Amino acid sequence: MALYEHVFLARQDLSQQQVDELVERFKGVITAGGGSIGRVENWGLKSLTYRVKKNRKAYYTLMDLTCPPAALNEMERQMGLSEDVLRFLTIKVEKHEEGVSAMMQKREERPERGGFGDRDRGDRGPRSFGDRDRGDRGPRSFGDREDRGPRPQRSFEGGAE
Repeated sequence: MALYEHVFLARQDLSQQQVDELVERFKGVITAGGGSIGRVENWGLKSLTYRVKKNRKAYYTLMDLTCPPAALNEMERQMGLSEDVLRFLTIKVEKHEEGVSAMMQKREERPERGGFGDRDRGDRGPRSFGDRDRGDRGPRSFGDREDRGPRPQRSFEGGAE
């Protein structure tokens, strides 16, 4: 049987008990299809980046699944039909993670990350945006425009000057 990580988003107006009932219903589909469920993590009510079906927040839930593809397809079909599920994503993995997921770890416990993609930046340091320092430009005053002399008057009534 294949190993999967499955995350789904439930509507914001559900209670935590209703979300737990959804999880139990989907667990029943997987076990009926010959699979098993490992850890289940409720990440709680979180803000969405953009509205999804008129919802600004959603309950996030992660499930580790060990099941045949047919059971997974049936669960995803039922999630697609459910009005309570906004989105879901299933990823096939080589093995399930041990311990809690990255979303459940406190910020201090998370491993330190580099910038964008941990690429080698040479001697430029951790964040370099090119040659931003262009030196001192000298004093600037508000009177610079008057120092150039008066602007030419333009006439818009019939032709060039």
